[in-house]
Amino acid sequence: MTLRDFIQGELVDIVEWLESSTDAMAWRFDRPDNELKNGAKLIVRPGQLALFVEQGTVADVFQPGSHELVTKNLPLLSKLRGWKYGFESPFKAEIVFVSTRQFTGLKWGTKTPVMTRDPELGAIRLRAYGTYAVRVRDAESVVRELVGANSSYTIGQISDQIRDMVVARFAELLGEKPIPVLQLAANYRELGELATEKLAAELARFGVELTQLVVESIALPDEVAATLDQKTRLGLLGSDISSYAQLQAADAIRDSARNTGTGGAGAAIGVGLGMAQQLAGAAGQAMHASNPASDATNASASVAAPQTPPPIVPPPLPNALAIWLGVGATPTGPLDLAALKQHFRDGTLTHDTLAWRAGMTDWKPASQLPELTNVLSGA
Repeated sequence: MTLRDFIQGELVDIVEWLESSTDAMAWRFDRPDNELKNGAKLIVRPGQLALFVEQGTVADVFQPGSHELVTKNLPLLSKLRGWKYGFESPFKAEIVFVSTRQFTGLKWGTKTPVMTRDPELGAIRLRAYGTYAVRVRDAESVVRELVGANSSYTIGQISDQIRDMVVARFAELLGEKPIPVLQLAANYRELGELATEKLAAELARFGVELTQLVVESIALPDEVAATLDQKTRLGLLGSDISSYAQLQAADAIRDSARNTGTGGAGAAIGVGLGMAQQLAGAAGQAMHASNPASDATNASASVAAPQTPPPIVPPPLPNALAIWLGVGATPTGPLDLAALKQHFRDGTLTHDTLAWRAGMTDWKPASQLPELTNVLSGA
């Protein structure tokens, strides 16, 4: 065996790309001096293409399968190299493998809310997010525009660029399409397809295409969504004002109980009951005002049917105390001076007990009510 035969035997005779990462988009065949044996075998696996590159120019492209690297299989490379009559010796060649499979599950989303106008709500801000999938459409463009002289290229190196393009075109769609916010969910598929069409030409120059754009959600700002939720709750109650009063009271109790700095559950119950009484009174007045015939009917009925007169209750004496105490989870009251003194003696009323009287906006410790100073001193 001659030295030449030994060297040729050591040259590469199988060229293939075993993808080691799901993110790999392209890989350049890496061998010292890129030397290949004449008649070597090129293996292109499903979902791959192999491109022979001569000084930056893409020559021959091989589809999936097994190929023998001889002159007749490399017509463009042979022409560029000037192999007019074939060759028998080892040769040098740059080979770039490109993955043609789909890259799925890539995320996109608006970094800041998109301002648009809704027919019912007026000017609003929207956030949108979802996923998309891409694949190589033109392997030559990918090698020329993206891979260049790099030894490898991953989808992560272009995913941010594609994501920004998706967000920009989707924001344009939200401004162009007069779809009410409450109907957007029914149009997710259409919006995704329209955005895909908008991006086709822009992505084509990179050699890739968008195969799917999924809109997972288009959301309103939290405060606007909370307002719509409240409107929905009211719609379920209809014209039942008393139920609305109970709802408001329950919400007040819940919110105040979460905030221990405002008096806790006792204060919450007092405030909630006060709101419920006010709303119930307003509801009654509104019902009487809207239905005077009902008042007349009730009046005539009361004349026709004798009723027991209500007991006579004198108004409270001037400067008489009427204090409520937050004892446990239930307000106790109204309490006069004698009752307050008794609560002080049995330990129910202390300086820290929550107390309330008419005119106060919130419950306070008993020590902060001037009316209870003498009671708390034992006088």
